[in-house]
Amino acid sequence: MLNQEAKTLPRCEACREGVEPPIAITMAFQPIVDVKTRSIYAYEALVRGPQQESAGVILGQVNAQNRYAFDQSCRVKAIELASSLGLADTNAKLSINFMPGAVYSPAACIQLTLRTAAKLNFPTDRLIFEITEVEEVVDRKHLLGIVEEYRRQGFQIALDDLGSGYSGLNLLADLNPHLVKMDMDLTRKIDERPTAQVIVKKLVELCDGLGISLIAEGVETLAEFECLQQAGIRWMQGYLLARPAFESLGDFVLPSHPDAA
Repeated sequence: MLNQEAKTLPRCEACREGVEPPIAITMAFQPIVDVKTRSIYAYEALVRGPQQESAGVILGQVNAQNRYAFDQSCRVKAIELASSLGLADTNAKLSINFMPGAVYSPAACIQLTLRTAAKLNFPTDRLIFEITEVEEVVDRKHLLGIVEEYRRQGFQIALDDLGSGYSGLNLLADLNPHLVKMDMDLTRKIDERPTAQVIVKKLVELCDGLGISLIAEGVETLAEFECLQQAGIRWMQGYLLARPAFESLGDFVLPSHPDAA
């Protein structure tokens, strides 16, 4: 049986020398909009296939054997493509999803990301790393170690799907991220659900008290948008504002009520 050092050696070499993408990928970019300043706060990089295959099709090919290389190649592709599109020349940040289970050593596994950013003169303080698949992270100490290292590197941390699965208040308290995304189910038809409205207002108060930016994702209707605004949500993402733009940085449209002057 291989010892741990032997097991990790190929990955260490990959951190230094890069990896071959195990799956052909590219990215689409979807704005996260600051509705108060009417500007784009960040672009989230969303994995796609080269023929515009959906994220579901691509992620369906990820397994335990290729997860590490896939996660690394997604980071590199997101930064390379965003840089080529001129994102660094805007005021927006770049949000990259990552799989905590693909990070075996936080300090080692971030090296390829740092080298890619340095090579392209992409400012690392404009990078947000969004935690996905937290339900698969059974070692909370390891996850906290990742967050600590990423904070040390100057990255911002986002927690996805607050209120869903294992993305609960205990994890929020442990991680103390810079940003959290509400579970999309809270956004859905919130204008018709008074209980959900109360919950979102309390989440706004909670995040304000903790100094955390709260993002509502999955905003698809004018009624949802207006209800979220009334609840105090400042940052939003969803098809109503902008759809993901394949290999480009799309713009956004802030909706207005049809009765508005």
